[in-house]
Amino acid sequence: MKINSKDIAAVFAIAILLFAASCDSGVDASKSDMEPVAATSPAEPPRGFQEVSPASSPAFPDLQSELLDTRGKTTSSPLGTFDFKNFTYPLPRGWQHRDSDEIVLANGKLEPKLQDISDEMSPEEKAERRAESRIGMSYVTTKYLDANYDGSDDAVVILKIETGGAAIPQLVYIYEWKDAAPLLLWNFRTGDRADGGLKDIRAENGELVVELFGQDRFLLGQTETGKITGDEEQLCCPTFFTRTFYKWNGRNFLMQRKRLTYKTADPSLPPIENLGDIMNDPVKAKKFLELQNK
Repeated sequence: MKINSKDIAAVFAIAILLFAASCDSGVDASKSDMEPVAATSPAEPPRGFQEVSPASSPAFPDLQSELLDTRGKTTSSPLGTFDFKNFTYPLPRGWQHRDSDEIVLANGKLEPKLQDISDEMSPEEKAERRAESRIGMSYVTTKYLDANYDGSDDAVVILKIETGGAAIPQLVYIYEWKDAAPLLLWNFRTGDRADGGLKDIRAENGELVVELFGQDRFLLGQTETGKITGDEEQLCCPTFFTRTFYKWNGRNFLMQRKRLTYKTADPSLPPIENLGDIMNDPVKAKKFLELQNK
């Protein structure tokens, strides 16, 4: 069969048109993937959902910053070279084990002995597991200050109770140096963060100053006091702290003056004195709350 030049030209033209159509289709599809569609808005998040970026999330306050600052880190007392990381400490009332009323640190640690307890266990089994459990302990720091106002530095040793969780209850031990060894003057337990946790301890004007997080939280013997009415907040972020003052009488540290509750965000504001006494009296509490709400 003889093919003339017109037939060749027609076939060639059809081929070019088909190729062009194929290329145009590919380019349009590519453009639809790469270019945003102005008429379509982004999908709205579901109702009640709020996206929070790491930068906008508020950081938890460092509640140990004052205890770990540079104050009282050195001393000329022999207590400054004593190894409190390898030492035996008495446990405060309510924390003794059934087989011991003291704990022994080795290299600043005592691992907790935790026992699993499930709902399927009998009350007897649960009680036995709890009795077998042992708290752990870790060394936090030692601060040197004249706690009993005798002209020589004492050692304030702070230990953290290891509960296996995020809690930060602590034990505080105050030692003087006597007869070539540490002599315990006072030991006490503090609460967990906003619930009576230890904020600071220092010596000022012949007194021992203790600050605990929470409203009107202070020390009675070897433990911190319980909550007062209305003292409920997140453990991580205390909004109040209480400053109390103690003086050594030769045998014990006795509380001095009034208990002062401050706002954590602005300690320069006037404190509330003996807030627990107010809240425990219905008449005083009513007047106090009326003034607060004005």
